[in-house]
Amino acid sequence: MILVTTDYITGKNLEMLGLVKGSTIQSKNLGRDITQSFKTLVGGELKAYTEMMNEARALATKRMVEEAESLGADAVVNIRYSSASVMAGAAEVIAYGTAVKFV
Repeated sequence: MILVTTDYITGKNLEMLGLVKGSTIQSKNLGRDITQSFKTLVGGELKAYTEMMNEARALATKRMVEEAESLGADAVVNIRYSSASVMAGAAEVIAYGTAVKFV
């Protein structure tokens, strides 16, 4: 499966199959939250949260690819990511793009 942020793939003619998306909602771990709150006192990267968001993006991407594969897609073009707070202590990450088949 080819995944690109452009709306084309050089050298390929594309048939659009439709929008595909994948999402996940991640919540903070209480232990992680406490240790990360101490980090805000001294500054620097909140590595536990960075790791959590990387995992969330990977899972959202995996789910998007699975949806594209179910349509018989060869690639997903014009991929975008978005995140939003769903409630206190929880965030959604969504990956979306256009599933395409090579013609």
